[in-house]
Amino acid sequence: MSDSPGPGARGDTTAPGRRRAHRSRRRRPLRRLALAVLVVLLAVPAGALAWAEGELNSTVDLGTLPERPPEGKGTTYLLVGSDSREGLTDSEKHNLHTGSAGGGRTDSMILLHTGAAGTTMVSLPRDSWLTIPAYTSPMTGKRHAPAKNKLNAAFSIGGPQMLVRTIEHNTGLKIDHYVEVGFAGFVNVVDAVGGVPLCLPRDLKDKKSGADLKKGCHTLNGTAALAFVRQRHQEAQGDLGRTQNQQKFLSALAHRAGEADTVLNPYALYSVLDAGLGTVVVDRDTGLLDLASLFKAVHGVAGGRGTRLNVPVSAVGIHTPKGSAILWDTARARRLFYELGEDQPVTEKGGRR
Repeated sequence: MSDSPGPGARGDTTAPGRRRAHRSRRRRPLRRLALAVLVVLLAVPAGALAWAEGELNSTVDLGTLPERPPEGKGTTYLLVGSDSREGLTDSEKHNLHTGSAGGGRTDSMILLHTGAAGTTMVSLPRDSWLTIPAYTSPMTGKRHAPAKNKLNAAFSIGGPQMLVRTIEHNTGLKIDHYVEVGFAGFVNVVDAVGGVPLCLPRDLKDKKSGADLKKGCHTLNGTAALAFVRQRHQEAQGDLGRTQNQQKFLSALAHRAGEADTVLNPYALYSVLDAGLGTVVVDRDTGLLDLASLFKAVHGVAGGRGTRLNVPVSAVGIHTPKGSAILWDTARARRLFYELGEDQPVTEKGGRR
């Protein structure tokens, strides 16, 4: 509980009317957003809402996972950008520089926690060197003991469930909602909102991802946006730099999608829903209201009401049997995840934007 004097306490010389006016101005953006959502809900027929709910791919079952952490305070989402090529033609794969690799991998992983202490987005680099919990292979029936590996390998070994198990095991946070978007869904959503404005501090050219952008401000279409969030070879910090770009773009996308010409335009709104929902994979307990809460949280971060950061690391490029990896700073990471689980203000330095 704060020890600072409350309104009207001795030492508070601000005029009551001025204090109320200040608070009113501060709340207006939230009121406008709430009003916009209300208008949309009133305008959208019940049948359309039922259609949207039915479009969700709710195939991930987190309820059967063993040895889960205790319930935390607030809500924790795991946002996953996978390298799934599902829905892409061979021509689109070529144009998007995605390749044709099979199997499942993760291009980005972000923990988003929202609660009493605000919203925090924490990127987990895919090359993080962590312990993957024991598991039984569904193909061979062979039991595998816990072992060190890159975080990205968890998804390849056992899909979303193993990824969630691995993150929960290494963070102590219980994941409340799982949300995954593949390449096709990402491109379609960006195009559906009419592109996303983004300013770059330098030229960016990366042959592998297809990124070819000049310094300055642009409105990125889906193809350019995918190239931007996937590139890492032009980043001084490699994968850590890429995760920062991914958070920056996600916030910009949420800001663009939350603008009036999208939210209050039924045609535009339907286009965004149709572009995204069919390619989004969620857990069985995640519905439209949960996704709306997620959007509101990311939109808040885009508006400066939240924190964006990478998980604290102690070493980059360490040699492992699985190749170059990233080592977390155990003490700082443990403190960060404890603060999130307890809904305490985050003390780790990040970007409040």
